[in-house]
Amino acid sequence: MFPKWQGVFPAITTKFSADGSLDFQAFATHLQFLVDHGVDGLITLGTLGEHSVLNQDEKIDIVRAAVNEAAGRLPILACVAETTTAAACRFVQRAQEAGADGLMVLPPMLYQSDPRETEAYLRSVADACNLPIMLYNNPVAYGVDITPAMFAKLADEPQFVAIKESSDDVRRVTDLRNAVGDRYQIFCGVDNLALESLAVGADGWVAGLVTAFPRETVAIYQAARQGEWDKARSLYQWFMPLLHLDVSTKLVQNIKLAETLVGIGNENVRAPRLPLAGAEREEVLAIIEERLRCRPDLNAEMPA
Repeated sequence: MFPKWQGVFPAITTKFSADGSLDFQAFATHLQFLVDHGVDGLITLGTLGEHSVLNQDEKIDIVRAAVNEAAGRLPILACVAETTTAAACRFVQRAQEAGADGLMVLPPMLYQSDPRETEAYLRSVADACNLPIMLYNNPVAYGVDITPAMFAKLADEPQFVAIKESSDDVRRVTDLRNAVGDRYQIFCGVDNLALESLAVGADGWVAGLVTAFPRETVAIYQAARQGEWDKARSLYQWFMPLLHLDVSTKLVQNIKLAETLVGIGNENVRAPRLPLAGAEREEVLAIIEERLRCRPDLNAEMPA
């Protein structure tokens, strides 16, 4: 029997030293910070985890580090973002051996597969392991749309337990419910559509800005689940200028800058990415600093 994931699942950033090497101590410190603030699961090696600049051995080292640090307190998922079916199958076998609790699987990278090819790829990944899988639909960034009709066809595979929906269309949550009912747990994967998605029945939030602001992210999710909509809206309105930073080609740099300003990371990225600079950095910096100045006191009474 596979788990029913729900709640806030950060897509954790990968930490690098100034020379571009992996910084496992900083990674462990950040993971503990997120656990301490009540997140429900963690996803390694996603877009925020800079999967495209990591070799497979490094990816497995990161999965292993996350599993060891989490020590069974919450599920650790490994994102599968490979260019070939063979590489994806090898990776999921290694991730399972490293102790991953589950996977988040994208369609193949680079090649834009058609529906038949996408289905075959996803089923091959499932056949290569015994782990529960969150299927990641992000046609905006990766060019392949896993439609509600396709999810209905894939529903006969029990390892497919959840969907990360990032089509940038909140109507998809309702379309999915109409197509597949409660067959899958549905997670919003777009930060600035999260409350809207929760309002129409999403089970969780695969979040980005949570890596710097876990307490606020968890509070929005919990308020929504408890029907405390005034509280949820108030927090979401404060958060929105920051959440927009996730919907950007520079989301990694934006979010790592936010982490730095709250004292839980640094701006190091791996080339070809470069840290933000000049006017671009000043613009993002101003947004973060302004939100920090009016950051809500979650210890105070919020509208309920």
